[in-house]
Amino acid sequence: MKRIFLIILCALLHSAGKAQQIMTIRGKASYYADKFHGRRTANGEIYHKDSMTCAHLRFPFGTRLLVRHLGTGKEVVVRVNDRGPYSRYIIDLSKSAAKELGILQHGHADVELSLYDIVVPYKKPEERLELPPFQEYPDSLPLFIQIPDDLLP
Repeated sequence: MKRIFLIILCALLHSAGKAQQIMTIRGKASYYADKFHGRRTANGEIYHKDSMTCAHLRFPFGTRLLVRHLGTGKEVVVRVNDRGPYSRYIIDLSKSAAKELGILQHGHADVELSLYDIVVPYKKPEERLELPPFQEYPDSLPLFIQIPDDLLP
């Protein structure tokens, strides 16, 4: 019985190590240029340079990634809301995230990506909200409403 337990435990530890390797990606990161501030991203949001967001080719929208600068060890958590980069880089960071990692001077850095938590589902916001028609109140409404004494504290 102990032998079976040890075999199962070893198999679980071995597969856990492989799962950790699959969830970690290393490569170069860059960041968005200022000209993209205010433009629409692939998921429909408006890009803001002070947001903690990123672009990645394969992770679903809403995925939170922990990005670690391999040179300095600084870390930042970003949310995927755009597609790209379409170059040798593995991730495009917002300007704010790049500033926190300290890569603004060089423009790129060696980073390690790992999943931070579960995927946050993305629902595209409605383009136009339907509001009820405006209704005017009659002039006969009282200016003050009398509250019964038994409802007062």
